Order: sequence, then structure tokens, then C-alpha cells
Amino acid sequence: MPGDATPRGSRGGSRAQQVAAEIEARILADHLSAGSRLGLRTELISRFEVSPSVMNEALGILRERDLIAVRTGPNGGVFVANPPPQVRLGGVDLWHQGLTVDPEQLLEARTYLDALFPPVALQRASPEDVRAMEWALHDMQAASDDPRAYLDANMRLHLAIARASRIEVLVGLYQTIVSILGATLTKATYVEGSEELRRHNLDVHSNLVAAIRDQDAVALEKILALHRQDMVRIA
Repeated sequence: MPGDATPRGSRGGSRAQQVAAEIEARILADHLSAGSRLGLRTELISRFEVSPSVMNEALGILRERDLIAVRTGPNGGVFVANPPPQVRLGGVDLWHQGLTVDPEQLLEARTYLDALFPPVALQRASPEDVRAMEWALHDMQAASDDPRAYLDANMRLHLAIARASRIEVLVGLYQTIVSILGATLTKATYVEGSEELRRHNLDVHSNLVAAIRDQDAVALEKILALHRQDMVRIA
């Protein structure tokens, strides 16, 4: 699918890593729940046209990540264990793996901080801070076919706003949240039919940067209200 972020391990790597990535991609694409049966080990060997040793290595990779379980016996086979949780943000579907908390909780915390930093950044942002925001905004605008790049640029934009606030303790917390979300993201895809929502989202962020640059507190208040409405609509 155009715009899909490729699962980890599918670019290059060993054949076992590629098979593991393809199995993970199926779990994600089909929204398979825990307990869903993927097939017998022999069936997977035939389906992927690999040797038993390669399949064993691929299944080992997925077991280590707690994505699949292998059961023996008459009703055995390969089953989904703990599929990556999916959330939706700004017209983008996200899947995370390896989090010890619900990703929605991290995104909610990030959303509250995103509303806190801009009014302070408006008063304290340096020209260098504004340039960092504008670079990240440009990267968002250029990522029409790459949802992962779009999200990375979005997080860099809001991190630049956070840093411009100079509230160091909260900036450190925010950076930790952003780092965790980025490191655990395994797939990102644009939601079908979300083009208008993304255009609106880009307009909101463009106006957000402009309000901070121009120190326009009235415009900023209106833009933050639109930003909050977006978050409610797409949560």
C-alpha cells in the first residue's frame, strides 16, 4: 500500500528477519487478535518457501518479541500472542510494540503538554527556535507519501516548541515521551480518505508556528482550540 511504513526487519537483513517482518505485517494488516491462528509450522514453511531452519529462526524472532506462540498437539500451530496495540492520530494509524503502558496514555500525556508549551514559547522563542519549528513543518508538508516521516516531523515540531518554552523539567519529560513513542513504533499508515483531515492538520500547525513567530497571542489561542478539536475528533 502506498504510504505504508515497512515493518522493522523487512529492509535487508537475513531471510529469517524478512519472514518475521512479513508475518508481523500480516498480523498488523489483518488486525489479528491474541489467539488468532496463523497456521501450522509446515504450512508457513510452504507459504514462505523457506527451509525449516529459516522458519524456526523467524518464529524465534517473533517469540522473543512476544508476537507469536507455538503450540504442539492436535490443535497446535502458530498463534498470535500479543499483537501490537493500534491507535489513530491525525489521520494516521499507529502500531507500537514493547510498551509497558497503553500508547494512548502516552499520547494523552503528550497532548496535554502540547497545549501547555506554545503560550510560553510565544514569549520565549528565539529566532533559532522558530527556524527549528519551520524546518520540522516543512518536513511535515513534504511527507505526503510517508506517514512515518510525517509523524517524526510532527514530533520534532512539537519538541521544538517545547524547547522554546525553556521549562526544562517538563521539556525533559516531553522528550522522554516522544523518544519512547518513536522507538516503539513498528508501523504507521495513512487512514484511507483522510487527505482533507491531514491538509487541515497541516494548516493548523502552520498557523501555530506563525502565531509563535509573530508573538500573536490572540491567534495562538484560536489555533490551540482547533488543535484540541482535532485531537478529540481523531482520538
